[in-house]
Amino acid sequence: MPPTTACLDKKVLKAFFNTALADRQNVVLQAAALDDPREEFARSVVEGLASSSRELECRFLYDARGSALYEKICSQPEYYLTRTEESILKKWAADISGLTGLCTLIELGSGSSVKTSHLLSAYQTRYDKVCYTPIDISRSALNDAGRAIAKQHPGIQIVGIHGTYGDSFPLIQCASPALVIFLGSTLGNFSPAEEELFWTDLSAHMRPGDYLLLGVDLLKDPGLLEAAYNDAAGVTARFTLNYFARMNRELGAGLDLDRLSHRALFNPEKERVEIFTRFDAAQTIRIKPLHKSYAIAAGEQILLEISRKFSLAGVKNSLSGFGLHPVRTYTDDRGWFGLLLLEKREEAKR
Repeated sequence: MPPTTACLDKKVLKAFFNTALADRQNVVLQAAALDDPREEFARSVVEGLASSSRELECRFLYDARGSALYEKICSQPEYYLTRTEESILKKWAADISGLTGLCTLIELGSGSSVKTSHLLSAYQTRYDKVCYTPIDISRSALNDAGRAIAKQHPGIQIVGIHGTYGDSFPLIQCASPALVIFLGSTLGNFSPAEEELFWTDLSAHMRPGDYLLLGVDLLKDPGLLEAAYNDAAGVTARFTLNYFARMNRELGAGLDLDRLSHRALFNPEKERVEIFTRFDAAQTIRIKPLHKSYAIAAGEQILLEISRKFSLAGVKNSLSGFGLHPVRTYTDDRGWFGLLLLEKREEAKR
């Protein structure tokens, strides 16, 4: 998909979206939130390193190199999440398309959109003039996915947004009826407080009759969970190390990457996998754009990402408070992963 780029803020995203629909264009819209990604990255790192419990925002894992490594993670034998979710989508995509009716497909954190291709095929088989809006913070992933979709699904209109999840929320009302797609158990990267804010904001922009398709990784044997984030080929380790390589490239951090190591452990109390980078030797992280530096002691760990695990009953109960009610629940034969189709039936009462 050759992108047409417009630098937009949230107030005018709707107008450009409607124009693209009217003109039948395939476009990529640039959200204003990512106008200066280097400065945003620097400020995020400073905030994370200055906190008493040091942690970094996982969304900055996904530069071009990080996005490519993540795609490799998804094909590792230990990483069951992607292939399990895809098998569910492949089996039930036609059922989902029939239940929702014709709607705009809006995907949060679309990545390569490979799994979503099953949904696109089902909607294109059943309906005319299908519109797909992928949203991703990786411009390279968004462009690659757009080109692949345009080739595999000619006739589907693509209006992509290079930005954060929140950048897409104002579009939902003007695109209604809509199916908001949130796959890969990406919800697990949120803390409970972040999840609360996410659902509050998202549900406020959904109208009755809109749908949500949510993929969640379910609680299971800790050994399986830890293996998924510590693959034998070391791809996940390279993925997390790339965060610090990016800090060297963009922020002048000056880190010796050979003295960093990857650790992923399941925390049973919080029901989540915690992914750390361990400093095997004392180092100083410099953030040159903001003239800051931070001393990191040998043995210190920085939390880079969490991956919470869920129960189906718990997710359904939580989302009902936001006016999102289950229509159909799909799982694999082993009960490792869940895909929930929910409908916005009433305004949330909170």
